[in-house]
Amino acid sequence: MEKIYLDNAATSRNKPETVKKAILNYYENIGCSPGRGGYEDSLQAGRLIIETRNTIADFFNVNDLKQIVFTHNITYALNIGIKGILKKGDHVITSTMEHNSILRPLNSLETSGIINVDYIKCDEKGRLNSKKVEAAINSKTKLIILTYASNVSGTLMPVKEVGKIASRNNIYFMLDTAQAAGVYDIDFQKLKVDFLAFTGHKALMGPTGTGGFAVSKKMAAQMEPLIEGGTGSKSDQEEQPDFLPDKFESGTMNTMGISGLKSGVEFIKKIGIKKIKEHELQLGKVFLEGLNKIPEIKIIGPANLREQMPTFSITAGAKDLGQLSFELDEKYNIMTRSGLHCAPFAHKTLGTYPEGSLRFSIGYFNTLPEIEFTLDALNKIL
Repeated sequence: MEKIYLDNAATSRNKPETVKKAILNYYENIGCSPGRGGYEDSLQAGRLIIETRNTIADFFNVNDLKQIVFTHNITYALNIGIKGILKKGDHVITSTMEHNSILRPLNSLETSGIINVDYIKCDEKGRLNSKKVEAAINSKTKLIILTYASNVSGTLMPVKEVGKIASRNNIYFMLDTAQAAGVYDIDFQKLKVDFLAFTGHKALMGPTGTGGFAVSKKMAAQMEPLIEGGTGSKSDQEEQPDFLPDKFESGTMNTMGISGLKSGVEFIKKIGIKKIKEHELQLGKVFLEGLNKIPEIKIIGPANLREQMPTFSITAGAKDLGQLSFELDEKYNIMTRSGLHCAPFAHKTLGTYPEGSLRFSIGYFNTLPEIEFTLDALNKIL
């Protein structure tokens, strides 16, 4: 068996051929910065950026393509959102299943005495009770932040319910879609989101170094830019432009990466989100059933594909999980990830801190023979 990649929660290793061709085409036929010149190749780069904005806006059902802002990854996007909207005395609500991309910016602001944060405790499977979110709201609450799905256990959060709670209480709702975008249908308007952060290099099939956010015009007007500089617009002024997307896009853009991201999203649209989700859940069902048959394995999280996406964390009795991950790679060419997955609060919630877990995350390009081979390898090792 050739190499088997089961770390799609970190990044999608296998990319559509169209993504690779788009990146190569940029270097061979464009190779210039958008918005930095009046010559044809720079204009072509600019058109590529606009086309990608439009593709992303349509994908997430955002009304105006100017509401799409590109960043280097979702961590940048979340930092821009968190640090741009929160001011002295603000109150934030989040969950104990969040990634460090949310936890660390919040911790930094809280320890500096700028904000107060309520971390709503999820249950031992990582599930969040939306009623607890509503109960935590006070007169200072400005922002609710949630991940769509846990990067550790795959647990799906009640984002639809929380979006309604935030909307009726006039509180901004920020959504981290790192794990779910490209597998689940995420609608900016239906979910009543004010700030939707996305990354390009996971299930959206794009290259690393790409990501961004969709932001409501109301929230954008109240945000301060995290980074200021050259935008190719209003160059006669010393002040940062106050209009979208330039307000939050300073410096030369990763046009090469963005061209690949455009092709990745177009690939998803061509295949269809429904088909992608069904394929991954089908493989997840086989894998889950196989894991349940191995006595030494304990599945961390819901162990139920109605409540999670096909990302599975396990422990294996006394077996060291780092060693297990190494053996899977060394003996069977199976790539997984052990440890705390940049989400210590999630592991504390799930009862796997400080040892962590071994994670298997399924993607669109995985196959049934790969899943069966992985289960066989686990049986042999354990």
